[in-house]
Amino acid sequence: MKSRLTSIVPILGLLILFASWVGATTKNPNPAINTLYKDPTQPMSKRIKNLMKQMTLEEKIAQMAQLDRVAATPEIMRDFSIGSLLSGGGSWVHEGQTTIEWVDMVNSFQNGSLASRLGIPMIYGIDAVHGHNNVYRATIFPHNIGLGATRDPELVKRIGAATAREIRATGIPYAFAPCIAVCRDPRWGRCYESFSEDPKIVEEMTDIIEGLQGEIPPNSRKGVPYIGGQDKVVACAKHFVGDGGTKDGINENNTKADWHELLSIHMPGYYHSIKKGVSTIMISYSSLNGVKMHTNRNLITNFLKGALRFRGFVISDWQGVDKTTYPEHANYSDSLLKAIDAGIDMVMVPYNHTEFSSILVSHVKNNLIPMSRIDDAVRRILRIKFTMGLFENPMADYSRADKLGSQVHRDLAREAVRKSLVLLKNGENADSPILPLPKETSKILVAGKHANNLGLQCGGWTITWQGLDSKNLTAGTTILNAISNAVHPSTELVYSENPDPKFVKAENFSYAIVVVGEPPYSETAGDNQNLTIPEPGLSIMKNVCGSVKCVVVLISGRPLVVQPYLSSIDALVAAWLPGSEGQGVADVLFGEYGFSGKLPRTWFKTVDQLPMNVGDEHYDPLFPFGFGLTTKGIKG
Repeated sequence: MKSRLTSIVPILGLLILFASWVGATTKNPNPAINTLYKDPTQPMSKRIKNLMKQMTLEEKIAQMAQLDRVAATPEIMRDFSIGSLLSGGGSWVHEGQTTIEWVDMVNSFQNGSLASRLGIPMIYGIDAVHGHNNVYRATIFPHNIGLGATRDPELVKRIGAATAREIRATGIPYAFAPCIAVCRDPRWGRCYESFSEDPKIVEEMTDIIEGLQGEIPPNSRKGVPYIGGQDKVVACAKHFVGDGGTKDGINENNTKADWHELLSIHMPGYYHSIKKGVSTIMISYSSLNGVKMHTNRNLITNFLKGALRFRGFVISDWQGVDKTTYPEHANYSDSLLKAIDAGIDMVMVPYNHTEFSSILVSHVKNNLIPMSRIDDAVRRILRIKFTMGLFENPMADYSRADKLGSQVHRDLAREAVRKSLVLLKNGENADSPILPLPKETSKILVAGKHANNLGLQCGGWTITWQGLDSKNLTAGTTILNAISNAVHPSTELVYSENPDPKFVKAENFSYAIVVVGEPPYSETAGDNQNLTIPEPGLSIMKNVCGSVKCVVVLISGRPLVVQPYLSSIDALVAAWLPGSEGQGVADVLFGEYGFSGKLPRTWFKTVDQLPMNVGDEHYDPLFPFGFGLTTKGIKG
C-alpha cells in the first residue's frame, strides 16, 4: 500500500500543476500579438484588417473617443487605448508654454498609448483656425473673413502650409480647420470664421487644405484622404452642414433650407474639400429643418459617406452629442445611440470616457448598434492614422521648434493683412483722396484702444477660446507700433486712447488715424442683433473726426453699422481681425502697397435689412459684395 501511494503522488502533482496551468491560460489569455499591422511594407487595407481582427469591442470603442488633455493621463491612454486627445480653446498646461513643453506633453500621452496592449498611437488635435492660435508666440494670421477679402487662394494655401509647420513645431499632427461655413447673416458670432457669404469664394478657399495636408500627387486618386509628410497635419472641414445659415444668425440655431439651397450654398465647400483629400469632417451644432445635425443620418451616412464618398472620419463638435437634448446631457444614452447610428465616427467626449465607453458597449451588446457600424468608424479612424504615418512616426520631435513664429511666417501674415484690407471710402471723391497718407508731416494723432492692443487686433480664438482684451496677449506688432515704424523720424506721433475734443482741436494735428472696433468674442458670445460700433469707439470717432482730417480703421469680425457716420469720416478701412502682424496695416495706409481687398460679404445699411446677401431680390446695400476701392503702392 505504501509503495503504491508513493508512486501515485508524483502523478497527482503533475495533474494538479497541468490543471492550474490550463486554468490560468483560460482566465488570462495572452496570445502572441500578430504585428503585421506595424509593417509599413504591407498594404494599408491588410494592416487595418490585421489590427481590427485583434481588437476587443472595448478597444474599438476607445478609438472612437476624443478626450480633452485635462481629463487624460498617460496611464489612462495605456489602460483604455483612447484614440485621440485634444486641446480645446485655450487648453494648455501654463501660460507661455514653450514649444519644448508642448512636445513633451504630447509625447508623454503618446508613450502611454504605445504602452497599451496593441500599441495603437493616439492622434492629438487642436483648434488652429487662424494660425496656431492657442500657442504663445505663434504667428496669428487674419481670420477667415479677412482672407476671403484677399480673393487669393494661393496665398491661403501658403498660410495653410505655414500653419501646419507651426502646429508640428509643438508636436501636434491634427488641426480642427478650416471652417468652410457660408455665413449668410453677420449677426452670427462665428461669421469671421467664414471666408464669405458667397459659396464660390468659400469653395476656392478650400485650397487651404492643400497647404495644411499637402497637395495630392498627380497620379493619386482624388477624394482619398491624403497627408503629405511630417511637416503637414490632418485637416478638418467644419461644420457640416449649414452652420452659417441659422435663423437670425443665432449660433447653434436651426437652418431652414430646401435641397437645392443646401446643395448650392452650403455644400460646395465640402465637395471640394473631399476632392482635395480632406481627412476629417466635423459636424455642426446647428439643426437643419429641425433635425440636429449630430443625429442626421440622411446627410452624414447617406449623403456625405455615400453620395460624396467621403472616406475619412467624421468627428463630433465639443460635447456635440450632449447638445442634441435640452438640457444638455439629459439623455446621453439615447443621444449617443442616435449620433453613432447617424454616422459619427469619433466623439469629442471630452471629459468622461468611461461613461461614453460603457454606454456604447452596452448598445452594441444589446444589438441597438450593429458591430458593422463600430467597425466602419474604427476602420476610418485607423485609415487616417496609417495614412499620416502615425504608426511609423508616433513620437513628436524637437527639430521643428524654430518654425513657431518664424520671421518667414510673420512676413506671410503681414502680406495677408495687406491684401485683406478693404478701402470703403477715400475722400469725398476720386479727385481728392486721403490715402495713402504722407509719412513725413508735422504731427499725427493715433486714437482708439484697438490701435495698441494685440488682443483686440487678433480677436477670438487667440490664446484663449474667447480671446482677450490684452495689450501683451502674444508676440506681434500692434497697429500703433506699425505706424511708428512707418512714419518719418521727424514726424511727431501722439497716441491717445480716448482724446478729449478740445485736445484734438488745440494740437493742430496734420491728420488722425482712429482705430476702433469690436471686443474679442467667439461662438454664441459673439451673436449680436444690433451690430453697432461699441463705445467708446463711436465717441472717439465723433470727437476726433469732427475736428481733424481722419482715417478710421475698423477692427471687426463682420460689417458694422457705419452709415450714420460716413459723412464725418474722410477715409474708412475695413481691417477685419488682422492678427499679430499689424505692420501690414501701416504698409497700405502709407502707400508702400496699394489697397486691393474686396468685400467678402455685403455691407448693409441697417440691421433691419438682414439677412441680405448678393443675389437677393431686394438687394440694397451700403457697399455691395465685391466692393473695394484701390490705390497704387510703391512696391505693389
